[in-house]
Amino acid sequence: MYLQKMFSCSQLLARPNNLQTFKRAASQGKMPLARAHGKSFAHRSDLRQAKRILVKLGSAVVTRGDECGLALGRLASIVEQVAMLQNQGREMMIVTSGAVAFGKQRLRHEILLSQSVRQALHSGQNQLKDMSLPVLEARACAAAGQSGLMALYEAMFTQYSTCTAQILVTNLDFHDDQKRRNLNSTLHELLRMNIVPIINTNDAVVPPPEPNSDLQGVNVISIKDNDSLAARLAVEMRADLLIALSDVEGLYDSPPGSDDAKLLDTFYPGDQHSITYGTKSRVGIGGMEAKVKAALWALQGGTSVVIANGTHPKVTGHVITDIVEGKKVGTFFSEVKPAGPTVEQQTEMARSAGRTLASLEPEQRSEIICALADLLTERKDEILSANKKDMEHAVSTGRLSPAMLKRLSLSSSKLNSLSIGLRQIAVSSQDSVGRVLRRTRVANNLELEQITVPIGVLLVIFESRPDCLPQVSALAIASGNALLLKGGKEAANTNRILHELAQEALSIHGVKDAIQLVSTREEVEDLCRLEKMIDLIIPRGSSQLVRDIQRAAKGIPVLGHSEGICHVYVDHEASVDKAIKIIRDSKCDYPAACNAMETLLVHRELLRTPLFDQIIDMLRTEHVKIHAGPKFASYLTFSPSEVKSLRTEYGDLECCIEVVDSMTEAVDHIHKYGSSHTDVIVTENEDTAEQFLQQLDSACVFWNASSRFADGYRFGLGAEVGISTARIHARGPVGLDGLLTTKWVLRGEGHTAADFSEQGSMTYLHENLPVAQVLPGRRTTS
Repeated sequence: MYLQKMFSCSQLLARPNNLQTFKRAASQGKMPLARAHGKSFAHRSDLRQAKRILVKLGSAVVTRGDECGLALGRLASIVEQVAMLQNQGREMMIVTSGAVAFGKQRLRHEILLSQSVRQALHSGQNQLKDMSLPVLEARACAAAGQSGLMALYEAMFTQYSTCTAQILVTNLDFHDDQKRRNLNSTLHELLRMNIVPIINTNDAVVPPPEPNSDLQGVNVISIKDNDSLAARLAVEMRADLLIALSDVEGLYDSPPGSDDAKLLDTFYPGDQHSITYGTKSRVGIGGMEAKVKAALWALQGGTSVVIANGTHPKVTGHVITDIVEGKKVGTFFSEVKPAGPTVEQQTEMARSAGRTLASLEPEQRSEIICALADLLTERKDEILSANKKDMEHAVSTGRLSPAMLKRLSLSSSKLNSLSIGLRQIAVSSQDSVGRVLRRTRVANNLELEQITVPIGVLLVIFESRPDCLPQVSALAIASGNALLLKGGKEAANTNRILHELAQEALSIHGVKDAIQLVSTREEVEDLCRLEKMIDLIIPRGSSQLVRDIQRAAKGIPVLGHSEGICHVYVDHEASVDKAIKIIRDSKCDYPAACNAMETLLVHRELLRTPLFDQIIDMLRTEHVKIHAGPKFASYLTFSPSEVKSLRTEYGDLECCIEVVDSMTEAVDHIHKYGSSHTDVIVTENEDTAEQFLQQLDSACVFWNASSRFADGYRFGLGAEVGISTARIHARGPVGLDGLLTTKWVLRGEGHTAADFSEQGSMTYLHENLPVAQVLPGRRTTS
């Protein structure tokens, strides 16, 4: 086995393909070239550029819960990630604990075996249960466990064709200049040969650690524990990134587990005074305070640092690669503090102001929306000037399609339409928050109400359509919700001025912070991880954006539709004129819209009729590319290209035509291949139409009307926050009512549940009361 490992390492060194691959990828712009060391990365997203990475594995990560033996599953996943990054062309190093735990396991086994043999010879088997193990000295355990630990690493890395080397160090190796130079030279040579150095303190010979001696200035760091060792090595080797894995999620502002403890996404050197440290880890000698000191020392030396959890079973398998990809994992140490608040602080500000917004009178919220509507026209020149900058930049870069450019563009007429829509929302907001939906007399002097309330904090993510910002803002204001907005970079200037106007309107009643615009470098996936701060995510944009967010959301409900596969079914009793008009509008008016027709279902009896010929001629005149469904293709001698999938959202001047034998078959087809968005029947038979409307389970079902009517403005909602195909909460175009939930309010006079027990004096009435009897000052249903 040893010879096999040596052979695999020699093969790897003889063919340094990984380094060649890295250089080739770097020259093509796919991977970063080595950067000049001396300054750490300012932002998480920059971590993708890290070439030389040191991973520190704390004792709690490497050892089992019983502190005797190694956590092999965790180690295997960590090795896989390190090997994967190494094979990408990065230079990986590991500082590991675990020798003491591994040695303790081996020595305990040997001692137990020895004792059992002796006691079996002298005292008989009945004495075995009384055996006690002696306390094992840590240095002896380290000496017994180091070779086994290294053999385990070597065996694991060999599975990925990656060679390893062991380095044991003490303080003298850093404080003696000659030894320090030798260590530096050895590590650089190993990295040059594409070998992963695995470094540990030589615990078999090191003296006991001296209290508070780990950090003694910029150029001196005592190797008191592996946190100090990792920091010293990271700076010594000019590593781009130090990943310190522990048994906590990262750095908290107070001891983890305390009621108000908050995980810090980013930590800055000047923030030490705001941290209260807790107890040390269950194993090892370095607590969080030692980790922070070591991290700040490394940061000062030019190495970026992330402290994260390496023990969580759901994330261990990708924690290292997630960090290198710039995802929001653990605590990132940065020397560059942003000028504005973090996204977490923005969310807290929005929630606090949102609660005040919800408590305002309906007339006050309406006044805010009307003020925003006025500002859209009064400050029109500023808005259009900002939009012009965005348009010019988008055209010059050439990154946006014509359809996206159309969405990005604003005009005077668009702003006027926006203003009108906002005033409609202002009117409807008069009867929204606090509306009584149900009122029940549970018993004498005990009344229960169900009333509408805001959902809480909404995160709306939208692409290239800046007119979305005032629409969604008005809906959030009307419903009393706090709002976090994340717009596309292509509309940055326009979004900025529109957000300023929204906050100016909110300032009328002192709730400016209720709407926040996220303009930092936060990734959408990172925002989706704020499950403790955000109550609902609403994506507005391409179906791909919606799908990505639905996958990324961690415990936060997502309101949206992943696809808009809309159907128009033309019945054999359809009107020619209506069919032509509806199909043309559904497909050709705005083919990129989610409510555009993607599949045309035609009753079999219409084939080879004038109506069918006119439909085909119209589609060709409009330059619509036709794909044939399987049944339609079977009727044709030669046909358009057969469709690859009946579940296709083309989003362009393309559609599929398929043949069905009946209305029932059309419904079955839509249920099987549709996306529950919007579907249409064209027929003059009222009974057939009613059956279609009742049987089809889509968010929007129309009779003799274009699918393009599936829109909040056309529904009279004033505006929509999005379209939902979910089965719960809101469906279809979501306006003001879709942003409200309910709560139950019970008013009694000292009632207890015991009053209604067998021995109690009261009985349930459950008498429904008309909401018109609600006391003055509280909103009621109309």
